Amino acid sequence: MVHKGSGNGLFHNPSSLALTSCMDFLDSRRKSNSAGKVIAVAFFIAVCIVMLKQVYSPSYTSPDMFSQHELGVTHVLVTGGAGYIGSHAALRLLKDSYRVTIVDNLSRGNLGAVKVLQELFPEPGRLQFIYADLGDAKAVNKIFAENAFDAVMHFAAVAYVGESTIEPLRYYHNITSNTLVVLEAMAAHNVKTLIYSSTCATYGEPIKMPIREETPQLPINPYGKAKKMAEDIIIDFSNTTDMAVMILRYFNVIGSDPEGRLGEAPRPELREHGRISGACFDAARGIIPGLKVKGTDYKTADGTCVRDYIDVTDLVDAHVKALAHAKPRKVGIYNVGTGKGRSVKEFVDACKKATGVDIKVEYLDRRPGDYAEVFSDPSKIKQELSWTAQYTDLQKSLQVAWKWQKSHLNGYGHG
Repeated sequence: MVHKGSGNGLFHNPSSLALTSCMDFLDSRRKSNSAGKVIAVAFFIAVCIVMLKQVYSPSYTSPDMFSQHELGVTHVLVTGGAGYIGSHAALRLLKDSYRVTIVDNLSRGNLGAVKVLQELFPEPGRLQFIYADLGDAKAVNKIFAENAFDAVMHFAAVAYVGESTIEPLRYYHNITSNTLVVLEAMAAHNVKTLIYSSTCATYGEPIKMPIREETPQLPINPYGKAKKMAEDIIIDFSNTTDMAVMILRYFNVIGSDPEGRLGEAPRPELREHGRISGACFDAARGIIPGLKVKGTDYKTADGTCVRDYIDVTDLVDAHVKALAHAKPRKVGIYNVGTGKGRSVKEFVDACKKATGVDIKVEYLDRRPGDYAEVFSDPSKIKQELSWTAQYTDLQKSLQVAWKWQKSHLNGYGHG
């Protein structure tokens, strides 16, 4: 079932005036004979019904801004817009005067993030939230039928490597199958622009670094495999249409909104699978006794995994630039990273400095599905989209995120 936000109009209660008028008339007829009363009552009830229909008829209300294309306004559907990255992308789009519809089933997202956005952009026609599951093709088709989308930013996905090795079927369904549902709805309703949120996990563990867009895609875990399958479906479909497609393969995301409005707040039960930044902050807050570093025997300088950490503010900037550069019958594929690898030990040291807490670290065996070293060559996106990462100081990005964490000890709260 799809639950759609109510309209923004405020109305007086004309129905009470209509009914009062009817009752006043009926009072004046009380002394009539019983047959006359029945006729009068029937007649004026009919009149009242007509009056009420006129008051509440859709033709007497302003048209829904989200259901009509508007010259000069780009309406973007943001799937997974209640999640960490999706909510930051929605914030940036709204700041840049896009019209935004968020669709999320809240399995991983936070309604609190949506409420923050609604409070920041309360004007009619700016933002709406629809609660729905992309696995429900009927619901998705209804959403597309009732809204005039110009583009889709598809973030919605489960996205933990470790979890994907435990629940592979869930990942193939949630990522690959759901992307197919979105594509079918786009095709049915003539929505021609797609910005797809992909991942460096599609590359697996390349022999040569840094990773370029031409690097062979040999994913080694279900998360990366499901994302690659979704990419293949998108590309194959785009070859038969005049769609504009941008696929962004990004690396390890950190940070939060520099103005402190949004942050990362994963569900407690997912901490075991979450990002290293979340684990660092949980350890600094004493929620967990310490940080568990999985794998110290990789073929890297200090034995721990090496990753390319991209600030979420830079990441959403890349999405907006991709949307602006999307062209019909073209598929753009870009790595979104800093071009520099940092080891897990380096990350932990930066996190200790950012939080001011001497976090206890426990070293464990490797996590299934992980790979030793991954970092990007972002030269293509710089050349073609004029995008370069700006927030490249690891400690500063963590400090910004830590500030939000400290002021939101319960995340976005409950509700």
